[in-house]
Amino acid sequence: MILSEIYQRDPSAYQDISQDNTQPKMNKLRTTRLTLRQIKKLRQLNDVRKIEFQEKLKLIKRQYAPPPAAPM
Repeated sequence: MILSEIYQRDPSAYQDISQDNTQPKMNKLRTTRLTLRQIKKLRQLNDVRKIEFQEKLKLIKRQYAPPPAAPM
């Protein structure tokens, strides 16, 4: 959690209340079905995570790379 998130009342990027269907109905307690919109959103989030992970790896490799040899 970021410190600034404590003071914000409604961070809009984390949860979309209109898309939230976590409350099960009485007759459909066991079935959870994803819509195509939800599947698309999950795929996009996964792609963003992959890109962020690759960028993070690049920074780590640059940080821990051995220093170049000094010319003699």
